[in-house]
Amino acid sequence: MNKYRNRKTVYNDVLYDSMREASYARELDLRVKAKDIITWSGQPKFPIVVNGVKICKYIADFEVINNDGSVDYIDVKGMETTVFKLKWKLAKALYPEMNFKIVK
Repeated sequence: MNKYRNRKTVYNDVLYDSMREASYARELDLRVKAKDIITWSGQPKFPIVVNGVKICKYIADFEVINNDGSVDYIDVKGMETTVFKLKWKLAKALYPEMNFKIVK
């Protein structure tokens, strides 16, 4: 267990950082079977580059392709850290065309 009380959890042979993330992955699998979404994948990465300088990268928890072709980038959070909030704001500013969402 880490300082945020998350327990790493395995679902479908993938190790997730928390039980909440693993549960959301399970929910996404059910949504694919129900044809509510087309597909999903884990941990899409977005480089945070300002004035040609790489500052860091933002890694979302999930990429979800919806039936209408739109894409959602989902972060499953129990607690939003200061670092997460900063990276989230930077990603939204640098990638305004992307649909970033938080699931609590």
